[in-house]
Amino acid sequence: MRILLVEDDPEQLEPLHEALSEVGHIVDGAPDGETAQWLIGEKDYDLLILDWMLPDFSGLNLCQQYRHAGKTAPVLILTAKDTVLDKVKGLDAGADDYIVKPIDLVELLARVRALGRRSPLWQGDILSIADLQLYPTSLTVERGEESVQLSPREFQLLEYFVRHPRQVLSRNQIEQALWEWGTEPESNAVSASVKRLRQRLQLVEAADSIKTVYGMGYCFDPCNKQ
Repeated sequence: MRILLVEDDPEQLEPLHEALSEVGHIVDGAPDGETAQWLIGEKDYDLLILDWMLPDFSGLNLCQQYRHAGKTAPVLILTAKDTVLDKVKGLDAGADDYIVKPIDLVELLARVRALGRRSPLWQGDILSIADLQLYPTSLTVERGEESVQLSPREFQLLEYFVRHPRQVLSRNQIEQALWEWGTEPESNAVSASVKRLRQRLQLVEAADSIKTVYGMGYCFDPCNKQ
């Protein structure tokens, strides 16, 4: 999933960002509400994780603005406020879940998995297309009786292809989808990532599912295999 994580304390932002990235998520970390507003206008997210107390305006206000704009991705609020009234305020603002600081990473990841199932892009704990099965929790791909485990980047790329089957995706589209905000991929980053993914998919005889459309980009067609 692509996640927007908004937290003004670097000592909390960094470990949360790392934990989410290690399990395969693409995470854009924002230190304030203004940056978060801009990112929401630029990118589509599967999940928002918002700190309640931000330096410019509250995560609750950001959540309300997000909902008023017609956005439906799940929202998880992080806060030290733990009264029933505070929780009600968060839920009434449009949040889907609430976690009290200090944050336990195991609990956070479990809540993220649960909320991910509510995303409009979620297709179940197993992503299936043709005879390929993708397992996000283990970063594993199966075809028939064969399986291969992918790196987080390889799995992110394959998942993006699976969610856009038989569409020609430009290198710029792939960069925008897979590279985190603030990072600058090298000129050959997409080509190198596709090459590595094809090499891994050879182990399940599915490398030829990824077609190069010269001058345009790549097309994922799992039914068009040799």
